[in-house]
Amino acid sequence: MTNVLSKKCITEYFTVNNENTYIELGKYLIRCFSALNINDYTPVILCIGTDRATGDCLGPLVGEQLYNYNNNFNVLGTLRFPVHALNLRQAINMIYNEIDNPFIIAVDAALGIRSHVGSISVSNCPIAPGRGVNKKLPAIGNVSITGIVNMLSRNPSLLQSTRLHTVKVLADCIANALKYSIDYLEDF
Repeated sequence: MTNVLSKKCITEYFTVNNENTYIELGKYLIRCFSALNINDYTPVILCIGTDRATGDCLGPLVGEQLYNYNNNFNVLGTLRFPVHALNLRQAINMIYNEIDNPFIIAVDAALGIRSHVGSISVSNCPIAPGRGVNKKLPAIGNVSITGIVNMLSRNPSLLQSTRLHTVKVLADCIANALKYSIDYLEDF
């Protein structure tokens, strides 16, 4: 897959430490989207994860908030219809077969170092879903957004014991930042 924004991966971190972090994140997303003519693409927000593991429900929580928000942005992955390890390839095939010139914004939970837990990362490169739990899934996204929900560990049950509050705070911030950037692009 060709990265629309750049060949060099750039990742920016945002600490969710106040109620206005979503504006800072939204402005950063606007700058990312402004680097190209978004009108030449069909925006797709692919929210990856499952509602069966607390730490992995970030994507579906974001998708749930965005699903009916704006008809110009396609949203895949909600609490009712999650996109997860078992159907990710099918969702990717559907995007490329049914949507003209998609620009994919991939959203997923991530595990990371202790100092990044509770932060959001945004990259202009594809996301590698399942990497933190040693799953081999296809990379996807022109822009990737991850909420770092817990520490990377050898403990396979870590996603099950992740605090829902942490996931919800990150999901709300990501959803609000995407709404902020969508509203800006609609008015542009």
